[in-house]
Amino acid sequence: MKVLLVSANIFTEPYPVYPLGLDYVAEAIADSHKVKISDLNDLKDFASIKEVIRNFLPDIIGISIRNIDNTDTTDPKGFIGSYKKIIKLIRNHSKSPIVLGGSGFTIFPAEVLEALQADYGIIGEGERFALLLNAIEKKEDVSSIPGVITRGNKAKIPKPLDKPFAARIDTNNSHLNFYLKRGGMLNLQTKRGCNFKCIYCTYPHIEGSKLRLIPPKEVANTALKLQEAGAKYFFITDSAFNSDFSHSREVAQAFIKYGVSIPWGAFFAPKSPPKDYFKIMADAGLTHVEFGTEAMSNKMLASYRKPFKINHVFEAHKLANDAGLHVAHFFLLGGPGENAESLRETLSNVDKLDKTVLFFFCGLRIYPYTALYDIAVSEGQISKDQNILKPVFYQSGSLSSEKIINKVSRHAKGRMNWIIGAGGEQTTKIISKMYDRGYSGPLWEHLIQ
Repeated sequence: MKVLLVSANIFTEPYPVYPLGLDYVAEAIADSHKVKISDLNDLKDFASIKEVIRNFLPDIIGISIRNIDNTDTTDPKGFIGSYKKIIKLIRNHSKSPIVLGGSGFTIFPAEVLEALQADYGIIGEGERFALLLNAIEKKEDVSSIPGVITRGNKAKIPKPLDKPFAARIDTNNSHLNFYLKRGGMLNLQTKRGCNFKCIYCTYPHIEGSKLRLIPPKEVANTALKLQEAGAKYFFITDSAFNSDFSHSREVAQAFIKYGVSIPWGAFFAPKSPPKDYFKIMADAGLTHVEFGTEAMSNKMLASYRKPFKINHVFEAHKLANDAGLHVAHFFLLGGPGENAESLRETLSNVDKLDKTVLFFFCGLRIYPYTALYDIAVSEGQISKDQNILKPVFYQSGSLSSEKIINKVSRHAKGRMNWIIGAGGEQTTKIISKMYDRGYSGPLWEHLIQ
């Protein structure tokens, strides 16, 4: 069969994100099917998808739904409307079945499938697409395939796949150049799953709560392929790169051994690392550390069920700085139990973090399959039968999101390294101009104070 895989994510704030998931899907089905990837970021406009369809004549069309919204209370944006336009354009030029997948889809499978009127959906890992294609070819019932959903049916969450997974890096894909010309950033994965229990996070639902590690040599070989493809930087997309200190250290050592030479970044939990950990990371090319710190109040860290305390944050921060790395911290304010005192404590402790950039998100998006969802239901903020596809944010009983934003804004006192939300369109324009001038990477290091 001829399979067209479409990346529907056109949200580029603060910078465009390479659609790594489709490379894994392509690898899983390419031996048995002719595959083409089309990225809407690479097309001049939505309507150009009709030319892709006309030239390729796909038998089936898979659409990756990466994001449902931007999760930002300061500038909320939902994407279902744009996805509907894409589906309508495709329907106008093809009668082929449409299959939805991706991380955003997996969070709201039944709701998104109904809203977009697609034919099938794949919950969880996109490699399951191979099973669906096989059933369609043989005209078999698809209802028994784990993770496959059709309209009108309830979502049944499948167990994570227990087989190896790999990405297909195809330098002939035209969309690769789109990202190489705009910051040169490509993505890499070293593991799937998340063994943390943070109340707001969807990673355990999407990828499972058990870590499935990719052998370090394979990770290094994929990194070399990105390097050979022209990447100037890569970001490791694991929920937390250091959720397994031993594995991440072995990955870094494999980068050194096999000659990975381009810089990279990753998301880290600010847990106390082995003393030489960040030194090894820096030697292996790590330049950017993004800490998912969320709060600097032990009360709020406990509320969020984070696997660390304030003293661990300070220790991890110092060790990363001492290793010469660029450091950023991300905060989620306004969760269960947040009040004026806990916010004051967080801001006071944040003032003690030197040589860093600080991103503040004031309000927690409520997603199904999370502990925060259950808390919101128990508190009457949402009902179990409520459709929360349109963004709904948790509201602390003591502090509104508006008051938190105002407090953080006043406390920031115009400091450039204090960013509320993702920075908005103005930040995106600045980053785009810097990319045009040849800069690469995430660029937030230029804000460090």
